[in-house]
Amino acid sequence: MAPTTPAPDLANRPGSTRPDRPMVAVRGLQKSFGPVHVLKDVDLSVSTGEVVVVIGPSGSGKSTLCRCLNRLEVADGGSIEIDGEPLPAEGRRLAGLRADVGMVFQSFNLFGHRTVLDNVTLGPTKVRRTPKAVAREHALALLDRVGIADKADRYPAQLSGGQQQRAAIARALAMRPKVLLFDEPTSALDPEMVNEVLDVMVSLAAEGMTMIVVTHEMGFARRAADRVVFMDDGRIVESGTPDEFFAAPRTERARDFLSKILQH
Repeated sequence: MAPTTPAPDLANRPGSTRPDRPMVAVRGLQKSFGPVHVLKDVDLSVSTGEVVVVIGPSGSGKSTLCRCLNRLEVADGGSIEIDGEPLPAEGRRLAGLRADVGMVFQSFNLFGHRTVLDNVTLGPTKVRRTPKAVAREHALALLDRVGIADKADRYPAQLSGGQQQRAAIARALAMRPKVLLFDEPTSALDPEMVNEVLDVMVSLAAEGMTMIVVTHEMGFARRAADRVVFMDDGRIVESGTPDEFFAAPRTERARDFLSKILQH
């Protein structure tokens, strides 16, 4: 279902304290899992309000990059800055960063023993110290925003996959994040549920939310991205606007990848 009403939090979400600097700045990022070198000297800069879609074959490092951005994975080298601040290592500063850098996972990660409304209000009340009545009002507006206001008192198991993912997006938005990360947000959904999630994401992009989206949904990349970043073997191989990338990819590896995924 497409969004129904404007999201009051989007107009008032935190922006960069310095418009002249990137919201996300990654320099020389390195990450290995044992002997496997997953990220190899990755550089990426994302401006406030920019939508960057990261694509590439399985195992190229896309999800690892996404998870490093809010320290769900700890990089082995390089640097990450969010709104000019280095990524904190631990403690309250890290919790604060995760409030500013929302993440939507492929497997929803909702608390099964809490209602949808409780899932959305938990972060603001516990981390942002938002009064419960204010958090509830905001949560209900967000659930209406993503088209599931009538599911507020349901539990996640009572929702479809698409509805659960929309609840997860509302939960992330409830923190009023500076940037939203999406890690394959539609990969666990049945095909008929994909568009209802993508419609919400497209509307967020149109409203100026800073977004980094790891996905295989090329239609979303064409429709909503400001920039497409193509990764392979732990490196960013090329990047460009959707028109540039899909019409005339510069590298043979990107051309080969597109020929395989766009042939049907």
